Amino acid sequence: MDRFDSGRRAPQRTRAPPVLECRGMVSEIPRSPSRPWRLAAWLAFALAFAALGYADRFAGGPAPKDVAYRYSSSIGAVIQYSLILGILLLIARGLPTRETFALHRPESWPRALGYTALALLTIWGAAGILSPFLRGGSHEQGLVPDRWEPAHAAAFVAFFVAVAVVGPVVEELTYRGLGITLLAPYGRWLAIVGTGVLFGLAHGLLIDLPVLVVFGIAVGWVRVRTSSVYPGMLLHGTFNGVALLASVLVAH
Repeated sequence: MDRFDSGRRAPQRTRAPPVLECRGMVSEIPRSPSRPWRLAAWLAFALAFAALGYADRFAGGPAPKDVAYRYSSSIGAVIQYSLILGILLLIARGLPTRETFALHRPESWPRALGYTALALLTIWGAAGILSPFLRGGSHEQGLVPDRWEPAHAAAFVAFFVAVAVVGPVVEELTYRGLGITLLAPYGRWLAIVGTGVLFGLAHGLLIDLPVLVVFGIAVGWVRVRTSSVYPGMLLHGTFNGVALLASVLVAH
């Protein structure tokens, strides 16, 4: 009688989770039989969000100059981002949350910060090169105040939290989190560029669109290199926060 026929079965090998191999990193990508449906749902959401942004841009007038000093702006932004987060969780339902949204600490924070700094320099460089051709872009979205109003400082702080904290977190989860995870099986650069373009379109802008696309691609590259969404959140939040603070400091 064979040694394994004594009432115990030989241990079976467990299959390792599939991985996406990239130069310099290996990232676990959860797989699901319904992935095409998830990808279709995510693409439909991203395209619909972009279409709504441009519809509002063409149909509405210029944004009010005091948008940063209105509590309604902050409340509206938080409600919008809450709805977006709910849609993301619905699309990703049944998938492991940490792997799907890349909620992992980078293996090396110094290396991750180096990638983040390189991406930030790339974004600033692209903005500088394109600025002569994109005049007026800094005021296109209407979020950057052109003056300081000390009487509405509390409302500005609330707006700062919405734009520099809540917004970057949800947007990174949307594009560099779920978006890259769903697109990665079709190619690393397709995922990076595709999410970068959709990120740019989501803002509903025309003049600033090239810079926003470069921003999205650069942050997507950081996400893939680090296997983490956290460096992108840090870069995104810092970028938005510095822009807001610089605008009021210059105006003041």
